[in-house]
Amino acid sequence: VEFNDVLVTQYLDKSTRNFPDNPALIFQGYTLSFKELNEMVAKFAAALKGFGIKKGDRVAILLPNVIPCVVAYYATLKIGGIVVLNNPLYSDRELEHQFTDSGATFLITLDLLAKRMVNLRPKTSIKTIVYCSIGDYLPFVKRLLFPLVAKKKGLAAEVSPAKDLYKFKDIVNSNSPDYTQADVKMDDVAMYQYTGGTTGVSKGVMLTHQNISHQIQQVEAWLSSFEKGKDVMLGALPIFHVFGMTVSMNLAIRMGWANVLVPKPQPEPLLEAISKFKVTFAPMVPTMYIGILDHPDLAHTDLTSIKGCFSGSAPLPLEVINNFQDKTGSIIIEGFGLTESTPVTHINPFNGIRKQGSIGVPIPNTECKIVDLDDPSKAVPVGESGELLIRGPQVMKGYLNKPEETKKTLTEDGFLCTGDVAKMDEDGYFYIVDRIKDMIISGGYNVYPRDIDEVLFEHPKILEACCIGIPHKKRGEAVKAFVILKEGEKLTEKEVIDYCDSKLAKYKLPVAVEFREELPKSNVGKILRKDLRRQEENK
Repeated sequence: VEFNDVLVTQYLDKSTRNFPDNPALIFQGYTLSFKELNEMVAKFAAALKGFGIKKGDRVAILLPNVIPCVVAYYATLKIGGIVVLNNPLYSDRELEHQFTDSGATFLITLDLLAKRMVNLRPKTSIKTIVYCSIGDYLPFVKRLLFPLVAKKKGLAAEVSPAKDLYKFKDIVNSNSPDYTQADVKMDDVAMYQYTGGTTGVSKGVMLTHQNISHQIQQVEAWLSSFEKGKDVMLGALPIFHVFGMTVSMNLAIRMGWANVLVPKPQPEPLLEAISKFKVTFAPMVPTMYIGILDHPDLAHTDLTSIKGCFSGSAPLPLEVINNFQDKTGSIIIEGFGLTESTPVTHINPFNGIRKQGSIGVPIPNTECKIVDLDDPSKAVPVGESGELLIRGPQVMKGYLNKPEETKKTLTEDGFLCTGDVAKMDEDGYFYIVDRIKDMIISGGYNVYPRDIDEVLFEHPKILEACCIGIPHKKRGEAVKAFVILKEGEKLTEKEVIDYCDSKLAKYKLPVAVEFREELPKSNVGKILRKDLRRQEENK
């Protein structure tokens, strides 16, 4: 790709010029055109400046997928601030770490969280808090009814007055738009994106304006059959997660597409959003595809508007891919990425050969190599497993305040050490075998829990599954499976193990099976193996 050094805020300017009256954001049927969105961003940018926020200041955004989330993100970048996206589901302890570590001085959040954040504020460097409500931007009838249902359903909260606490709508309405773009360089840090903490305390990944901008250009080049100003994005991936930020929000703005925001991506609102607004591009995670296929409303919902789907964060079982493609007539492309790479590094071709179980091939201008787990200076041959290393314009600048961690993760020649065990086939398609930290060593053999997960997913009675290593007297470690059954189904531990016995080597077989109602998941629906391990250790 011949990259253009264009800031993401300039993508919004360009789409506003080209498609001023096209819908940019749709929330519960309330529509904001590109012209209106751009004006709201400019008003919030003026407000931020009025509060004394300058270039390089950190602005924390603690919101689900609502209109003010998009506005606050673009306004912060417009004035040269540094965005800190946070997960609204996090505990005070987790948020205190991220606010303090990032040095955020300004926070935008929901009325539902305002009281907690006012109480947490003295422990952090946050001075000013702005809050919005889910009911701020709704179609006329819904807006009238919202106060009646909001309290009952826990969708709104009364906010007591406090020092330096303001309403989002009030400050937007009281400011004139300021369209000035701050003087920032492509290599300047645009945001601190916190890792999910799957390997310990969450780290602030420093992503530059170039990382974010060039990443969108890479994804755009990959989806060359889609047209600017013509398609409808499903905005169901959380924007506070790097996958949603890039593939839902930023790509839609770059392409001049309507983005249908879904703050709670449960099967029902997903089905409604896709059918009502004729979504054509739907990036989702495996739990969303599984939930849609399992929902009784699917039988009488038209999903045929979808042309393309992108799946990431965890492998998507073949049965799910085939079922979803049959029901919608769409194409699902699986990909891969990390927070440290903004996030996308690999995707299966949209208009080419897609290989089941593969994360695809590296996207434009992305180099990869697979190195020996014991000797990283040695590359492994085709077909053999090793650690996946990645280099490209989307790779982070480093971790905030963590020079040692940065040194461990970025090689001197700019490769990102992913911590993932991968292999490449003779056609150049990559396969993630497992996380290095998830590997189970059973009787001297390397066992990758993902292999067993995949087998369990194929069982007609199993909805979800995840395996971990547990201590074993003879083998050192053995496999334990956690299983959720489909509604109304029954299975015994022995039946699960016997089923695996017909498909796996003996040393890979689970020695224990625990049936669960639910499994611990990250904010993008990835099953958290580390949480299962912790629960097991604490028994």
